[in-house]
Amino acid sequence: MKRQGGFTLIELVVVIVILGILAVTAAPKFMNLQNDARKASLEGLKGSIQGAAGIVYGKAAIKGIESTAADTDVKVGDITTNYGYPTANTAGIVNAVSGLETDSQDWVGATTTDKADYVVTFKSLVKAAAPTAADITATKCYVEYKQATSVSAAATTKVVADGNSCK
Repeated sequence: MKRQGGFTLIELVVVIVILGILAVTAAPKFMNLQNDARKASLEGLKGSIQGAAGIVYGKAAIKGIESTAADTDVKVGDITTNYGYPTANTAGIVNAVSGLETDSQDWVGATTTDKADYVVTFKSLVKAAAPTAADITATKCYVEYKQATSVSAAATTKVVADGNSCK
């Protein structure tokens, strides 16, 4: 009689155990996809804000108003500026970035109490109905736009995404 080839029960169990160990070690890497996707979205928003601020500054330079402070109500189109860059509010950076206010299902933003920063995050991360800048920064997953403070201090944009805070 010919002996049939195949796997024994022990060999199958060992293979299943090895696959289980691999799955347990690899699963957390794949579970972090939402966090990575949100961080990438924030980086994209940062780029949009920087691009819009650069365009506004270029238009302000053409008009010769890039060295004028916001207290004189300087505008480039419908965008208020401070030293040529959009101000950190709805009349400034929100008007400059196309879609920031119209995509209200995705983004929520607010000006900080000192009126020099504008912060934006995902609407789903903030629990308050009318979130303040403090509510947004408490998520530790946001984009922060700082308006220009002088002729030599340009506007800056940064992403704050600490650890797994963007889940």
